[in-house]
Amino acid sequence: MLDINTEIDTLRLAINKQLDPEIRAELGQFFTPGNVGMFMASLFKDIKGEVSLLEPGVGIGSLVGSFVQEAAKRKQLDNLIIESFDLETGIKPVLEKTINFCNKVAATEGFKIEHQFHRKDFIISAVSEIHKNMDKRFSHVIMNPPYKKINSDGNHRLALRTVGIEAVNLYAAFFALSVEMLKDGGELVAIIPRSFCNGTYYQPFREFLLKSGSIKHIHIFDSRSKAFASDEVLQENIIIHFIKGLTSQNVTITSSPDANFHIDKDSDTIVTTDMTTREISFDKLVQPKDKQFFIHIAATSREQDIINRLSCFTTSLEDLGIKVSTGPVVDFRHQDDWIKQPEPGAAPLLYPHHFTGSFSWPKETKKPNAIRHSPQTNSFLWQNKGHFVVVKRFSSKEEKHRIMAFVYGSDLPGELIGFDNKLNVFHTNKIGLSKDLAKGLYIYLNSSLLDKYYRQFGGHTQVNASDLKSLHYPDKETLERIGKKVIDLELSQPKIDLLLDQEIENTEKEITKNPLMAHGKIEEVLGILKQLGMPRQQLNERSALTLLALLAIQPDGLWEEAERPMIGVTPIMDWIASIYGKAYAPNTRETFRRQTLHQFIDSGIALYNPDDPKRAVNSPKACYQIAPELHNVLISYGKKQWDENLKLYMGQRETLIKRYAMARDMEQIPLIIDEETTIKLSAGEHSELIKAIIIEFGPRFAPGAEVIYVGDTGAKNGYFKTERLKELGVEVDNHGKMPDVVLYWKEKNWLFLIESVTSHGPVDGKRHGELKTLFSTSSAGLVYVTAFPSRSRLKEYLDVMSWETEIWFADSPTHLMHLNGDRFLGPHTS
Repeated sequence: MLDINTEIDTLRLAINKQLDPEIRAELGQFFTPGNVGMFMASLFKDIKGEVSLLEPGVGIGSLVGSFVQEAAKRKQLDNLIIESFDLETGIKPVLEKTINFCNKVAATEGFKIEHQFHRKDFIISAVSEIHKNMDKRFSHVIMNPPYKKINSDGNHRLALRTVGIEAVNLYAAFFALSVEMLKDGGELVAIIPRSFCNGTYYQPFREFLLKSGSIKHIHIFDSRSKAFASDEVLQENIIIHFIKGLTSQNVTITSSPDANFHIDKDSDTIVTTDMTTREISFDKLVQPKDKQFFIHIAATSREQDIINRLSCFTTSLEDLGIKVSTGPVVDFRHQDDWIKQPEPGAAPLLYPHHFTGSFSWPKETKKPNAIRHSPQTNSFLWQNKGHFVVVKRFSSKEEKHRIMAFVYGSDLPGELIGFDNKLNVFHTNKIGLSKDLAKGLYIYLNSSLLDKYYRQFGGHTQVNASDLKSLHYPDKETLERIGKKVIDLELSQPKIDLLLDQEIENTEKEITKNPLMAHGKIEEVLGILKQLGMPRQQLNERSALTLLALLAIQPDGLWEEAERPMIGVTPIMDWIASIYGKAYAPNTRETFRRQTLHQFIDSGIALYNPDDPKRAVNSPKACYQIAPELHNVLISYGKKQWDENLKLYMGQRETLIKRYAMARDMEQIPLIIDEETTIKLSAGEHSELIKAIIIEFGPRFAPGAEVIYVGDTGAKNGYFKTERLKELGVEVDNHGKMPDVVLYWKEKNWLFLIESVTSHGPVDGKRHGELKTLFSTSSAGLVYVTAFPSRSRLKEYLDVMSWETEIWFADSPTHLMHLNGDRFLGPHTS
């Protein structure tokens, strides 16, 4: 079947270079990568029978193509009617190519497509249709709507209000109108910015959304730029699956650090690197008593612990009698009143750069340090009285916290003070707070717990006054009690966190987990891995959590109590989910093996199968254990002797790595491919059988055959002539599941696809179909072979073996068993 997603991605990359970037920015237009569209389309619950699909911002048709590809895969569709909208004139020829791809797939799979494209403003058109009480409604919507603010008095805003929709951004308007145009029970999948989840501006949209139906699935990206990396999109995006008219039920939350979605060949599901999955009740997503309908997306139970930990604080700024405002001085509007250095008759003017590390004023920069009193400026100046709490609106990449608060105690001369509009200022009617209240607020805002909560809670890359208004705070008594404990504002982060933690422990009726302990342990391990010289690719949370599992250290555990359990990949993942609250998707096991554990072994951090080095890699008993020499060093972490112990270890580390490598090498199985090539396979029965296939089966049944691929179970791409396979018409991506051995017999122009079976994996019906698809473009005939060590092993699998395949036994190498078919040993073309 034609891969529409791949074809469209080629078109997308080409059109991105052709279209005017200014026009795309004006329209808020970014085309969806094929792999993202593939994942989005997979979220639909039903695609069967008669389907009507709306794409309100179609672009080049990426998402339409992904939908058609998914429909073809499910084989339940009869007819598909598509209506699409877009204003961009240059995309129609490319869209037509996309629809042609879709029609080819539809013809192959036996369903029909009707497509109607409208070069119209979707908002104006949809509003008009809704006013007509339209009879036509859609069963499905898929979209990547434009991102752009809507003017409060613009045509779009006014039109939306006529149908009862209040939206401040194009994406929210597209979403709301599409929901209105859905049938009851209809499904909508969209990739949209996360910003609607909180804040007062989006409250009407959230109310509309949650009253109209139910959110079924949310996928979040750990990195805000990964979904549209080539387009420099700065918004934090989420993918959302919504069903109209459905009562709120459980919600699936998935997350990933990137958008590299692909089909996992083992499970036939769509995955990406380090993907996590979690199912929660709806009241965890939207708290029942929350009048603002904030949507709390916690991808892991550890993130949920952060929400729970702060839930004891329920006071609003209004309850506290405190206001927060953006600094009123927009400096370029008052350039005539700028004063570089303070002088009589001028008010100090405070900018973010005055609050770098600690407060410092005046400073030598291009900006002024003061502003002249004048009729034009007086209304923008406040009384220089009390203690103002100041939060920067923008943070740099180097700063660990997104919320950074400072206290200005009205220490500068003069009766008035000016705050630049790149600052948020907490005040009471333009006067500062009491000293203890300000200090207590300073501690709360600078706490690690609130910072982590805010990153989950907000989809912004900046901190706005409206976001700070939306937060819940400790009550006034609690804030003042914290403030009284603060003698000096030059506090370390651990001391700030301890002050808040003590109040939480005193406030909570039921003590909840402290998620900061887990975060702290992860940060410690990342530091250790860096000191051990691990490459950047392993300096991530997955590797940190794996090392913690190998040491059995819990969040509140001591390093000196670290253990050395022997533990397999699945138990490692289960332990991480249970102890550190991060549930990785089951089909990410290979990521743990190939991108963390293999590197741990190579660098001498961990041992592989220390109890039985000859155990096959694909054995369910395969296990890992921390190396004893490193364990002896790690138990001293945090103590005086740590630095010295680490230095001694690093001095002998290269020798240890060589020693362990030599031990592994002694257990490996040498295999001569030809006169010039010898490879080594991992120890175990599986690899012994692979060796027998090459040196016993090949010469007997395909004499002179060329070895194209040998899948060593320890390093799956151990021997692979990729270019030679391409010459035979086959290209396999990184995620294609190859057979254990591939031989090419030039004399007959046959490709032998051979599976080595010691515990699982024969050529059954499912595997036969997978291999047939994987090698469908081969110019050589395909011969499917399952190899067993002995005939006794066949008994376990005979009922599931695929017809028209061959069976070979290593203990009877001169014999071959054939299952049905019109011929013995050879390709079957029917």
